[in-house]
Amino acid sequence: MTTTTTMAEVPGLVGTELGSSDWHEVTQEHVNQFADATGDHQWIHVDVERAKAESPFGGPIAHGYLTLSLLAPLSSQVLVVTDTVMGVNYGLNKVRFPRRSRSAPRCG
Repeated sequence: MTTTTTMAEVPGLVGTELGSSDWHEVTQEHVNQFADATGDHQWIHVDVERAKAESPFGGPIAHGYLTLSLLAPLSSQVLVVTDTVMGVNYGLNKVRFPRRSRSAPRCG
């Protein structure tokens, strides 16, 4: 389901469920491409065998910023504001990754 609204109606949506996006599989190739684009080749992301052996997660994990970058394409499947010309990312002041969900899938 996608919620379609106007900018004036957006504040009234606080606390409501808007819908859900399509599933998006994050593959190891996707993680490696992100590492190339950002220069972040930390082993926990790109070295599958080492991550399996040494990571507390049992395998490689996607970059936090890769996860955040998926918000743009996936959120447009959930919320459409009809009376805007464009959307601009205002910032991410309170984003934290305190722990991995037990049910969250690993990439790789």
